[in-house]
Amino acid sequence: MTPIITGFARSPDRGQGLARDMRVRWALEEVGQPYEMRLVSFAEMKEPAHRKLHPFGQIPTYEEGDLALFESGAIIFHIAERHPGLLPKDANARARAIAWMFAALNTVEPPIVELSMARIVESNKSWYEERRLMLEERVRARLTELANRLGDADWLDGAFSVGDLMMVTVLRRLNSSGLLEKYPKLLAYIARGEARPAYQRAFADQLAVFKSSQGG
Repeated sequence: MTPIITGFARSPDRGQGLARDMRVRWALEEVGQPYEMRLVSFAEMKEPAHRKLHPFGQIPTYEEGDLALFESGAIIFHIAERHPGLLPKDANARARAIAWMFAALNTVEPPIVELSMARIVESNKSWYEERRLMLEERVRARLTELANRLGDADWLDGAFSVGDLMMVTVLRRLNSSGLLEKYPKLLAYIARGEARPAYQRAFADQLAVFKSSQGG
C-alpha cells in the first residue's frame, strides 16, 4: 500500500527543504518507496481531522493502511525498519545508526531550533542580543563536538545511514545563520548528503510544491 504523508501547502521555509516532511520524503526516496502527499494549510493542521493523526497539529504525518504515525523521527525509523537501505545489517552498526538518529533529534537539533525560534519571535525584545549570543554559543558547542567526531570520514559511522539522513537535515537548518562557516568538515558533510540522488528528488518535489503555491 502506498503511504501518504502530509506537508505544508504553503511552506514557511520558501522552498528551502527545511520543513520536516523533507526528511520523510528523503527517506522514502532512499529506499525506493513511492508515496503520496496530502498538503495541508496552517488552519487545516489545527482541525480535528488532522489532530487525529497528529495530536499537536503539526506535520508530517504518515499513513499506511491502518497505521498512522506522527513525529518525523518515528516515521523515518519505521521506514528504515521496513525497507533495506537505511540501517546496516550488522547488529552493532545498526544500533549505532539508531543512536546517531536520536543524537540528531535530541542533542543537536534542540539548540538549533531554539536559536531559530528566538530570531523569529524574540528579536524585538530588549534582551534579545544577549540571548542570541548565549544560544549561538550552545549551537557552536554542539557543532564543534560533532565535527570532532566526524573527522575526515564521509559519514558518521561507516556507510550512509538513517543517522546521517537525520543529522544532515538538522544541520541544514543553520544554512542562513553563518554558524557553519567555521566548520568546513560539516559543510562538506552536508554537501555529500545533498548530492545524493534520493535527496535531490525529494528536494525537487518539495520545491515544486512551493513554486505551485506561489503560482510559478
